[in-house]
Amino acid sequence: MFAETPKPPYVAVIFSNTLTGVDDESYGEMAEHMVELAATHEGYLGIEHMGDPGGLNCTISYWRDEGAARAWKNNAEHLAAQKLGREKWYQAFKLRIAT
Repeated sequence: MFAETPKPPYVAVIFSNTLTGVDDESYGEMAEHMVELAATHEGYLGIEHMGDPGGLNCTISYWRDEGAARAWKNNAEHLAAQKLGREKWYQAFKLRIAT
């Protein structure tokens, strides 16, 4: 499903990653929870996720403005999930932000 975004400008947070394969079940549960939590944040516009058979994943979240995207980045539960990702789930990742 495509995210329903308004006429630009808005902010896209592009998170690309490859997974370690460690504890995939808990990763999936956390990812699902983060999607649900992000949707409750002010300024959230939508999300898209895709992956390829080679293991590259990409999640793009859309935000009304930079302040809304930054507030999501600094959400306490999201910060804890980011820490787990760096320590356990992500072999590599890259974050890009575009307006």
